[in-house]
Amino acid sequence: MRKIVTGIIGCGKGAHLHAQALLSLPQVQFKGVYSRNPMTAKAFAQQYGVEAYPTIEEMAAVGGIEAVVICTPHPAHAEVAVRACQAGMHILVEKPLAASLQDCDAMLLAAKQHQVTVGTVSQRRFYPAALRVRQAIEQGKIGKPILGNVTMLGWRDEAYYRSDPWRGSWRGEGGGVLVNQAAHQIDLLQWYMGPVDEVFGFWANLNHAYIEVEDTAVAVIRFRNGALGNILVSNAQNPALYGKVHVHGDNGASVGVQTDGGAMFIAGMSTITEPPINDLWTVKGEEHLLEKWQAEDTAFFAQIDPMVYFHARQIEDFLRTITDGTRPLVDGEEGRKTVEIFTAIYRSNRDRRPVKFPLEPEDGEDFDGRLKPQ
Repeated sequence: MRKIVTGIIGCGKGAHLHAQALLSLPQVQFKGVYSRNPMTAKAFAQQYGVEAYPTIEEMAAVGGIEAVVICTPHPAHAEVAVRACQAGMHILVEKPLAASLQDCDAMLLAAKQHQVTVGTVSQRRFYPAALRVRQAIEQGKIGKPILGNVTMLGWRDEAYYRSDPWRGSWRGEGGGVLVNQAAHQIDLLQWYMGPVDEVFGFWANLNHAYIEVEDTAVAVIRFRNGALGNILVSNAQNPALYGKVHVHGDNGASVGVQTDGGAMFIAGMSTITEPPINDLWTVKGEEHLLEKWQAEDTAFFAQIDPMVYFHARQIEDFLRTITDGTRPLVDGEEGRKTVEIFTAIYRSNRDRRPVKFPLEPEDGEDFDGRLKPQ
């Protein structure tokens, strides 16, 4: 088996999960890291027995690195991703793909020009319970999906926002609950329901006065196939409750996944507290399987390190596409769709009207409605 030489760009808390995942894969030679802070890169490299490179370009030219996982803060994804593409490296970018459509398009264009692959981290797609929902839809078990909803009620305290200097600011994080915590569930919703036609939404900061970004958002969606949906996400529930994605079909059947339960994990700071499970399943003749699947998924969860395992599955899928020329399950175009949805919510809140798709980048100074008028 040829080992693919890999590296990491950005050495923050989330990068440690990817380092552990890379080291767990036999088809990977994890060789190096890069950070804008040389001391951080050196310490990270020593911890994992790899090289710290002074530039992204040297990762490829000197280290022979073929693919990198990008773990910088969201607004910093594009600059390093474009450089990695120009150096000929395939890029797997932590969610969301970017904080803006401009940055998404810059990365996708660079990848096309330099003939490399772009992937977006969305490891919850690899949860067995999430895959069952997708398979049920593909197999026509609920008929045509006509209603989809995301409910994510979580909690982030002041210590969380103080844990890194970029957290909680528009320029440093790019957004709040929509951009950081709910990106996974929004990705699943569009994966299940299909292309979006229009969105109407609001966002607010309701109980985190010490940050700039939103802690709560709601939206109504019309999908291109005529289906409807809604999004309700918040970081203002203490203790955290759950993250759920449910899909209802025109034959009356419903399927769903609880991707998160209890305290939402924080990469590099805490772990997943409850197993992801199917919490809703009314497919005729399969209702009895719900209890069985919940037991199986709970037992499997107890046997693995879920923080590392599902990141490893996504990295595995991404690297496979490099060798066989196929597309990753969550490629750059898929990643852009999530950015397009949360961008539509920001613009809708600003303009007080529905936002039609597709969306194009804006040239304005208000960061798609995130920034208050000067």
